[in-house]
Amino acid sequence: MEPSVAIVGATGAVGEIMRQVLDEYRFPLRTIKFLASERSVGKTIDFRGRQYTVEPIRPEAFAGVDLVLSSTPSGVSRESSPMAAQAGAIVVDNSSAWRMDPDVPLVVPEVNADELGRIRKGIVANPNCVAIPLSVALKPLHAVAGIKRVVVATYQSSSGKGAKGLADLDAQLRSIGMGQPMPPPKAHAAQLCGNVLPHDWTTNPDGYTEEETKVMQETRKILGENIPISATCVRVPVRVSHSLAVNVEFHRAISPEQAAAAYRSAPGVVLCESKPPLPLEVTGRDEVFIGRIRRDPSVPYGLNLWVVADNLRKGAASNAVQIAQLLLRRGLVPRR
Repeated sequence: MEPSVAIVGATGAVGEIMRQVLDEYRFPLRTIKFLASERSVGKTIDFRGRQYTVEPIRPEAFAGVDLVLSSTPSGVSRESSPMAAQAGAIVVDNSSAWRMDPDVPLVVPEVNADELGRIRKGIVANPNCVAIPLSVALKPLHAVAGIKRVVVATYQSSSGKGAKGLADLDAQLRSIGMGQPMPPPKAHAAQLCGNVLPHDWTTNPDGYTEEETKVMQETRKILGENIPISATCVRVPVRVSHSLAVNVEFHRAISPEQAAAAYRSAPGVVLCESKPPLPLEVTGRDEVFIGRIRRDPSVPYGLNLWVVADNLRKGAASNAVQIAQLLLRRGLVPRR
């Protein structure tokens, strides 16, 4: 029997892509409903040729639902995801609320799909939009040479802030094109157009931003290894797709040719050998694109990589749907 599905946060930027990916993947479902905050309740959504009315997030909305794909702010998720699980559904949660809970698996299908055998709270966490492509890039190399240390600098797109971030950037670009005064930023920490922002997230007492902490902690949890990771996260004036400059130090020797060979057979990876991957070319794709593999001459065993992935798709919605596909194939979705 095909599952009954609910998308929570259906009208947000990631919720919209979730609907698109479900359709593209021809995900089997018996029924579907769309839930969102009160300000979106009553709106209509078109899905597979039918119109659906957006419903409020409340306990009775999850009655009879087998599978939930959720993308809401963490505060909402802390209430809604347990609500859905208590109603008998399994939840794939895209917020940061559950990622570091030891009883909640944090899953990237290409890296640690076996964690789906340990779902204790009825919730599976979808990782951070940088931790996903970073772990996909690191896993094949770790298997070859054992990773000793990782240093990553990110170039993150405006859409990481959702629809409000894109509206910010687009308004700034329009003002330049029309010769008008620059509008003040509403979603980003400062003007993003023509700028880079290393402070576009809340800063913790240790000086690292919340985003940097997520990348470091979540990547270690996904890989299942306490690998030292140092991250610097920066917002750049790009609409969609995040880029990563990754420096990896290894315990054993590994050449760029060996790394390339590992990537050619790695699931979910596109190896770019003739030219580096670019955000404009990667947007709309679900793979992690890797190029510019070269030796790091400052350490005995080290490589530098350039990694790019669509943050709305593989960094969020597509990874969640891929988790849902695995749950379905393994018979882990309740059928009622």
